[in-house]
This record gives sequence, C-alpha cells and structure tokens, in this order.
Amino acid sequence: MSTKARWLLAFQLFLAATIIQVHALTPPGFTNIDCGFVDGESYTDSTTNLTYVPDHEFVEGGTHHEVVPKLISGSTDEQEKTLRSFPDGQRNCYTIPSTSGKKYLIRTTFTYGNYDGLRSSENGSLFLFGLHIGVNFWTTVNLTKQDSSDTIWKEVLTVAPDEFIYVCLVNFGSGTPFISALELRQLDDPMYPFLNLFVSVSYFTRMRFGAVDDFITRYPTDLFDRFWEAAQCYSYPWLNLTTNQTVNKLPGNDNFQVPTLIVQKASTINSGFSWLNISITAGDNLNGQSLELLPIFHFAEIEKNRPNRTFQIYSDGNELHQAFSPSYLQVDSVYLRDRYLHESGTTFTLCKTNSSELPPLINAFEAYSLVRMENLTTDTIDVSSMKQVKTQYNVQRRSWNGDPCSPKEYTWEGVKCNYYDGKQNPRIILVNLSASRLSGWINPSFRNMSLEILDLSHNNLSGTIPYNQVNSLKSLNLSYNQLIGSVPDYLFKRYKAGKPKEHDDYDMYEEENPLHSDTRRFTYTELRTITNNFQSIIGNGGFGTVYHGILGNGEEVAVKVLRETSRALSKDFLPEVQTLSKVHHKNLVTFLGYCLNKKCLALVYDFMSRGNLQEVLRGGQDYSLSWEERLHIALDAAQGLEYLHESCTPAIVHRDVKTANILLDENLVAMISDFGLSRSYTPAHTHISTIAAGTVGYLDPEYHATFQLTVKADVYSFGIVLLEIITGQPSVLVDPEPVHLPNWVRQKIARGSIHDAVDSRLMHQYDATSVQSVIDLAMNCVGNVSIDRPSMTEIVIKLKECLLAGTGKKQLVSGSYKQKDAMDAGIARQFQLLISGVPIVSNECISGGITELSYYSGSSTVEQVGA
Repeated sequence: MSTKARWLLAFQLFLAATIIQVHALTPPGFTNIDCGFVDGESYTDSTTNLTYVPDHEFVEGGTHHEVVPKLISGSTDEQEKTLRSFPDGQRNCYTIPSTSGKKYLIRTTFTYGNYDGLRSSENGSLFLFGLHIGVNFWTTVNLTKQDSSDTIWKEVLTVAPDEFIYVCLVNFGSGTPFISALELRQLDDPMYPFLNLFVSVSYFTRMRFGAVDDFITRYPTDLFDRFWEAAQCYSYPWLNLTTNQTVNKLPGNDNFQVPTLIVQKASTINSGFSWLNISITAGDNLNGQSLELLPIFHFAEIEKNRPNRTFQIYSDGNELHQAFSPSYLQVDSVYLRDRYLHESGTTFTLCKTNSSELPPLINAFEAYSLVRMENLTTDTIDVSSMKQVKTQYNVQRRSWNGDPCSPKEYTWEGVKCNYYDGKQNPRIILVNLSASRLSGWINPSFRNMSLEILDLSHNNLSGTIPYNQVNSLKSLNLSYNQLIGSVPDYLFKRYKAGKPKEHDDYDMYEEENPLHSDTRRFTYTELRTITNNFQSIIGNGGFGTVYHGILGNGEEVAVKVLRETSRALSKDFLPEVQTLSKVHHKNLVTFLGYCLNKKCLALVYDFMSRGNLQEVLRGGQDYSLSWEERLHIALDAAQGLEYLHESCTPAIVHRDVKTANILLDENLVAMISDFGLSRSYTPAHTHISTIAAGTVGYLDPEYHATFQLTVKADVYSFGIVLLEIITGQPSVLVDPEPVHLPNWVRQKIARGSIHDAVDSRLMHQYDATSVQSVIDLAMNCVGNVSIDRPSMTEIVIKLKECLLAGTGKKQLVSGSYKQKDAMDAGIARQFQLLISGVPIVSNECISGGITELSYYSGSSTVEQVGA
C-alpha cells in the first residue's frame, strides 16, 4: 500500500471514529429537536455537545421561520435562531418515539424573535397558546407583553403511555402557536416516584444554592439535563458552604439523583439568625388558581466539625416536616408524599429548633405543579390501524394528527369514538372517508378495529372486498369504487336481512335504567300529554325548543326538548341532570324531572310566568322596571350564582349567564336557568378541555383566549347583565356600527354623565349614587384580567348596599366590596423564588439580569433572612 493510500485510510478511520464519538455524546433516551431547522441533517450544540436534528420527521404541517438576527445577535444557542409556526389547525402535534412505561423529562422552548414582523409579543394584544402532553392539558405559553428577544421554556415530567409521546400546540385564537426546540430526556425508573400514567408534574422552579459561577447548571453536570438556577445569595447574613468530599446518596434512595457537584455546595445563614423563607408565586405563564404544588427539598450536611443542626419546615405557618437534621455527606431529599399544596403561591419557612446549635441549611430546591392525566388515550390497536390507513392513503386532513379520539374536542374529522364513560380507552366505532380520493386496495387494518360504520364510498379503490368478517360492523358503504369480485357471503346475508323497521311508538325507546332516584322521570308519552302534543312553544334556542305544559295537579311547567343535533352531542345530558337534581336555591329555577328516551331527551322545570329578563328589559313602553325592581332582580341573580360558586361541592360554573337565562316569576323574583353548559369546578383544577362556550357579548375574553375556566367567567357575564339592567341596551349594539355594551357605556359617560347611560324608561327616578355604584361594580366585573374581578359573594354584598342606598334606607355595615390594590396586581409576574425576613437587612442578592431570567421562565431573587 502506498503512503498516500495509507494516509487516506488512516484519515477515514479517524473521521469515522470522530463521527461515532460525536454521535455518542448524545446519551440513550435523549431526543433533541431543533424546530424549524432545515439547513442540514444534524449539528452538535456548542454548549452541551448534544446532537440536534431537524423536526420534519416528528411533525406534520406548520412552516419554518428564522427569527430577526439582531434580536439574538449575542446568543450561542442555535435553537433560538429558527422555529416552526402553526397558522393552520386548532391542534398540531409532535410525535416522539418513547418506551412505554418509562419516565421522561420533556422541555419545550419558545423564542418569538419577531419572525413574522408583527411584534405580536409587544403590541399589547393577547399572545398565548396551549400545550398538551399526550391527550391532556399541560400548560399555557403566554408571550403577551414579552420582549421579542425573550425565550420562554416549559418542562413536564411524565410517563410514556405507549411507544410514542405526543406534544401538541393548541391554538386559542390569540396568536399563532410556534415552537423553537423540543427536548426529551429519559429518567431512571426510581426517579420522581410520584409519577405514573395518571399523574405528571410541570416545572415550577428548580434552584441550587452555594457559591455558583454559572447562572444555569445543566448537562453534562446533570446527566438528565435538568436546569438548575443559581440562587446567588452572596451578601450578609448569607454564608456559602463547599466541600470537595464526595456526597453520597442515602442507601437505596435513587428518587432524585441530584448531581454531586450541586450537593457539594449549600447556603446557610449567620448563626445570629434562626430562619429563612422560600416564597414561590405563580406568574403570567401560569393560572395560579389552578395550581397544586409539590415542593422538594434537598439537604446534605457538608460543614466539617459540625455541631447539631436541626430545623422544621413550614408552608404558610403549617408544618410540613418535623424536626429534620441533614446527614453528613449524604443527600436527603424531603417531599410531601401523596399531598399537594392547593396554592397559587406559598412561603416555606425553614426554622431551627430550640435545641439546634446551627441555623437551617439548604443545598437545592425543586417545585412542580400537578398535571392530571385524566383523559385516556385511544386504544393502541385503533391508533396503529389508523396510522396505517393514514400512511397508505396519504390522508391530508388537518385534524389527523395526535390521538384520534382524545381529547373529545379534537377528535379526527370523519371519526367517531366510544368513550365508555371514561372507564376504558376509547375505541373508534365510525370512520368516514367518503370522497377522500383514496386509491389502491382496501387496507386490512380496518378489520382489527371495533368499527360499527365504515364509509369508503366515492373513491377509486380497487381489488376485491376483504372476506374477513367484522362482527361489530353494522354499516359498510363501498359504492362508487373500482372493486371487483363477489360480495362476501356474510355481507350478503346481512344485506338480505336488512334492519327492523323503526316503530313510531316512542315508548319502546325508553332507556331501561332510571338516572336518579330522587328526581321524577317522565316518559315521552307523559310529556306529550303534559304539553298537549307539544302545541305551545314558549322558547327556542340552539339547544332545542321549550314548551308550556300543565301537570295533572294543575302545576304549570316548562319542558325543554333537545334538538336532534343536540342529542348527538348529549354526552353532557346525564351529568347535567345529576347536577340539577342536587342544587336547590330560591334563585335557581326548580328542576322537576327529565325524560331519558333514545329519541327524546328533555328537562322539566317550573314555569316562570313573567318570562326572561331580556324580554322584560326590552319589551316596549307598556311596562318598565323601576330602579328598585332592577336592583332586586340583580341581587336575586347574584345570589343564585353565589350559591353555585360557594355552596356547591364542587363549585359549578354556569358558563352562559345572560339576561335571557334569568327567568322571572309573577312577583319578579329572578331565577337562574339553563344549565346546559355548566361545568363543575375546583380551584385546583380549572383547565376544562372544551372550546370556550357561551353567548357572544357575554363571553369572558380571558376564558375565550385560554380555555382556562374559573368562576370569574360567570362574573364577567354577570357584569354585562348589570350593564343591561342599567341601560336597557343589549350586550352588543349594532346601530350605527357594532359596539360592545361596556364600550358604549364608557363612551356615554366620557361624553356626558352617567345619566346618559341609564335607561331612559327610568325617567330619572333613581338614586344617582346607587346607579354610579352599580356601574362601577359592573365595570369591575368585566375587567380583562379575571383575578381582578370581584367574587359573587363580594357582588352580593355590594348590591345589598346599593339596594339600601337606592331606596333611602339606612345602610347596614356588613362588609364592603374592595378593589385589589396595585400591590396585588404586581403578584401576577413571572415565577419568583424569594427568601425574605427582617427588613433591616439589605436585599442586594439578585439572581442575574432580566434577559437571563426570562430565558428560564421566571425571575428569581434572593433577599433577606430572619433573626
């Protein structure tokens, strides 16, 4: 062999070894995706030496973009330079290979960088979208009023339900979803023992203490690439400890595997002090009312010749952990087992005991918020079958990504599923691919599913009809294709047998099992008798028709019958009946019973002779409500909503509060009606996986943008009702051009006085102070930020005060409604880790600058301690 040949061979071997070495730098179980990257097969990140790949193999749809270069001119992070946006479709999902049952850390990164030239994050408009982990809501990405150069990241710890994990971006209608990077890291099996298929946790904060040079510690120091922020508490009375000796795990404890480098450092305080606080607060990127927090403390005694160090841990004064002494050169992790803190933020106090010679010490701290994995994924057989169908026929339907059946509101187009009341994984029972330009043979995967209806008509399918029998199949449409051969015998027999002719007698369609023993059940025949064959219509809406009826004892009733289209979506009918049968209040319309028939679903209520408030307010000049009557009606309605919010367990959000749903009896007593959209609500679980529902003009803009439902959505709608009561105007005025009622009121007052906004039919017969108070209350109710709106209890108190003032009676001091002050508004910032105490110590320890803090999802400051 020539010298040149030997040199070339050596070079090739060296090059091959180098390539193997580079790729080996990415550990098993790591997936690093640069979203929107299109300039090559892969690259090695200069900071971590991890290999990043483009995202085209993991996602369908979307468009790739580059951010404005000058906004990231100083950045060494390649993932910030490109992104993929999703202007089309409500849900777009990445599909990442995984190992079923394994635990993973998943991180998503977002750098807007004004890629579209619209300055969407800085122009003041809402700019937010949602994230789903698998088929469950994970969190909201909120870029509203963020600097275009800022980078936000989200992180979740979860268990893979199958051989892949979906990470989905959900369009809320408030800005185009996009993503810059997506990273997956497999965790060891013993880690984070509270994780399971039904429980995931979302990152809240993760801090390391002691003297640390880098603001962020990550891979390779942390083998699982967790981000640890430096507390950077270097000012008196803080003391930082360091050891070069090995700090071991406690025997048999692999729960968290905090890196050795991190637990070799710690922070404590001068011996003249006895306690320190760690305060965490939800900010703009989290709905604080929905949080269930899990704090994790990591301690290791690293001080030589140590005297006794014992301390207790409290959360807002409640003891979490009794007297605790860190083990010498052994890390001990302390966390709440099977318990979460139902707080939007809390203060943890580490306080030394009376017998302790040294103050508290801390090495590291983590906090997570609970993500409930309540929605079940579609049966794996069906998922696999639909993937094969999609691949063979190259189906290009926008909705065909992510899970086919779950969540329900994102079911694939042309697919219907059986959800089995949430007790087992959904199965696909209908596939409609009619007129979908399919060609080739009929995919055999259909026979693996539990299909009841399969429509492949009006395509260009060829070959023979599969002879494999599908016992569940009730309807098969293969017309207008190019199929050949004979019809399978089992299909021919079914065709000849036909279906039994539907019987006109509705009684044969009565469901066998009653729904609720305490609530009367009406048959269809009874309803037909009560309503005189449904002759007298007293109301109409998208849900169906309301008829007047008379019971055998002469009692008048209203019968609401669901439309055909409503019955197709009647999954909420039974829970609604169960809810209504349990709520009883003088200002809620009385629920008398229901009809549960396969061809007729109906609800029966007390009849309200004066109709609804909308009709009365705009019913002409023959009769006009006085100011006192209007206040009484407002108070009645408010008390009904207060009962739903405060006295029901769990609380109920009505979701469709409007004047048309406030009914009046003959004495003008108001009652809330129409609970078809109502949902149960707990402060710890506000993410209702539904499209924002309600009526135009009354719909809370925050709920419409975020899908994060709270009782404050009803408060917003009630604010519109108050303005209608005051003005006599509809929620949206259309002449000479459309204008929302709150804006109309503002314009009237700005150009004149409150009298210009008040209903002229009142003829100035009202107390101006009372009217002004109600206007102020209504405007507070319709504030854009839900946390600043009053509760229904506060509204009831204020309306009682206004009623007394408006009728000339002496005002009773039973409490008053107060606006939140400016300090409360300041809480809704990014996450904070605050160590606070006596005010005489200066607060000089601040972790990093604004840009660095925004990159890591929340600001972190370290301040004072306590004596």
